[in-house]
Amino acid sequence: RADGSVEATGPVRAVRQHSPVHTDAVTSVAALKPDLCVSGGRDKSVAVCSWRSGAVLQRFLGHEREVTKVTSALDSNRVFSASRDKTVMMWELHGTAGPSQHFPGHDLVVTGLAVSPDASQLCTGSRDNTVCKWDTETGECLGRVAISRNLVTHLCWVPGEPYFIQASEDKTIRIWDSRELQVAHTFPAKRHIQTCCDVSPDGRFCLSSSSGSAGEGGEATLWDLRQTRDQVREYKGHFQTTTSCVFLPRGPALAPSIATSSYDSTVKVWDRDTGGRG
Repeated sequence: RADGSVEATGPVRAVRQHSPVHTDAVTSVAALKPDLCVSGGRDKSVAVCSWRSGAVLQRFLGHEREVTKVTSALDSNRVFSASRDKTVMMWELHGTAGPSQHFPGHDLVVTGLAVSPDASQLCTGSRDNTVCKWDTETGECLGRVAISRNLVTHLCWVPGEPYFIQASEDKTIRIWDSRELQVAHTFPAKRHIQTCCDVSPDGRFCLSSSSGSAGEGGEATLWDLRQTRDQVREYKGHFQTTTSCVFLPRGPALAPSIATSSYDSTVKVWDRDTGGRG
């Protein structure tokens, strides 16, 4: 288990399966509370579920097209969703079925969401080459920056800092200062599109994943956020585009680990510090 605990040995238990939550493909999923997750799908809906029981606790409807991203601030009851309808919506856990706030302003599909830890600010990115900052209480757009060829693929907030990370189809990873909505640092461009990014819980490292095919590209890359801001390590082993990457919770008996998923139909777990596969 990711928390380092070990169950007693014995027969392998059957995989727990639940009824489908969405009527079409699931496009995004994120943690909400320790026992809850939120998901978005091509059926235009957002669902809050218990991962323990599989029960759907809430379903939110309001988007006109496929939901592309979902996220939340773990210390709040707010859920955010982005869609191909060019909008972002905010939903209240245990609230009404309708959105409590909506954020229209992008010209193309919204592909990135990052929310501050207190859920007071939201940053969004789109294929329209822009990044926007919003006040979640009023829905007001507090800033909008356009960068040529910056087709955003993913955003994530740096824990405990006023910064967020952005991955892009222009093959770069950018660090943004949310206070002035300015690029604080751009890492050297990779050879392939950067599809996803994540930040370690201690805020020291950033992880990004690359597109690829036929064994070329598809790597994940570890970046230093605190000192030299250099590339630290690459994790190579996928044969096609690596679609997602994440830092795994560290148990007391486990080395720091990361996980990657790919179009090659595999999920791989890596030792963060050595690059070895588990």
